[in-house]
Amino acid sequence: MNPAAGGSDGSGMGLPSTRAAFSALLEDSAEDLYESAPCGYLSTLMDGTIAKVNATLLGWLGLTRDEVVGRMHFSDLLTVGGKLYHETHFAPLLRMQGHLGGIALDMRTAQGAKLPVLVTSTVKTSDDGEPLLIRTTVFDATDRRAYERELLRARRVAEEARAQAEADRERLREALAVLQQSLLPAALPHIPGVETACHYHTASPIELGGDFYDLFPVDDDKRFAFFLGDVCGKGPQAAALTSLTRYTLRAAALHASDPVANLRILNTVLLDRYTGDDPRYCTAVVGLLERSGNTVDVHLASGGHPPALVVRGDGGVEYLSTQGGMLVGALPAPQFVEVHVTLRPGDTLLLYTDGITEARTGPDRELYGYEALEAFAAGLAPAGARRLVDALTGLLRGFGDGLDDDTALLAIGLPAHTDTESENQA
Repeated sequence: MNPAAGGSDGSGMGLPSTRAAFSALLEDSAEDLYESAPCGYLSTLMDGTIAKVNATLLGWLGLTRDEVVGRMHFSDLLTVGGKLYHETHFAPLLRMQGHLGGIALDMRTAQGAKLPVLVTSTVKTSDDGEPLLIRTTVFDATDRRAYERELLRARRVAEEARAQAEADRERLREALAVLQQSLLPAALPHIPGVETACHYHTASPIELGGDFYDLFPVDDDKRFAFFLGDVCGKGPQAAALTSLTRYTLRAAALHASDPVANLRILNTVLLDRYTGDDPRYCTAVVGLLERSGNTVDVHLASGGHPPALVVRGDGGVEYLSTQGGMLVGALPAPQFVEVHVTLRPGDTLLLYTDGITEARTGPDRELYGYEALEAFAAGLAPAGARRLVDALTGLLRGFGDGLDDDTALLAIGLPAHTDTESENQA
């Protein structure tokens, strides 16, 4: 079969219908193409008088050719806002540049409705450069404007949601800060002849920490009990455990002035409260201090907590070994290790949680560690409680994002010159 004859196989498939479509297209006149184009066309004189307009644009606006040609200016087709923009920006720029493309304007239909459009205009000139007329193409931007409005609406919704989320986070931060403070003493009590200082670093403003400390008199301001520790976990459950631990130790210390006995009471309470698949435990160091002349005797016990550090008035630094002390609340009969130390004028006892020793430092994010803490304290010796805690607070800030755990600090020390010495010298 001859393909040219319009066969139904090979390369001749559908050839007659294709030729017919091309023939119909070629028969369209330029005027037909102008009138029925998918966009609006109009030509105006330099003063804006409309000289020619196609049927497409007339149909969009609901106007007739007789109403428009020679009777209306291009600006008459625009809304009030569109007309103002045309007169102040569009027309002057078009005269200066000779061409403007993709300008968003609003036209007004015969029924008073607004039609968003994109306008491109070009000035046609004579051979000697004199402007003759303006040719303008108009595209219906209704769908595009609706899309832009939807984008703006979505952006507003997102911004409002973001603002609301930030407000919620701020309220949460404030609530958590108040709750965190309720788990710590409002202030340390005054102990005659003894200097005390404390600091609590919160790793996350939107998450409750589990570190705790306290210092309080146990009998007529002659003896004072103290403790510091760290519960497992974060968040509300850790806060509940912190509250139970703190008030249990406080009650135990007021009942019995034996730090080891205090830890055993806490161990019993935690085992009784947290059983089954949800065990809870903590590390803690509990102590009792008593002023004796120009010295302070300290008796403390540790349950799995990092060793206390003593900064001596003569410049020496030493850890109080409590190795072997076990976690509180983990076993029915744990071992707790006790130690005694005497503080003399210029000596300071430092208790801390492991947030500081487990901070990450340097490009390799190595653990800060106990040796570095000892060396840092040695560089301050002899240091009073306030100076020591202030320096450690600065150290914590310097860790930046390397410090990802809460840290509690409690320092107790004797000033280098006690009140008794000052009175004797006077």
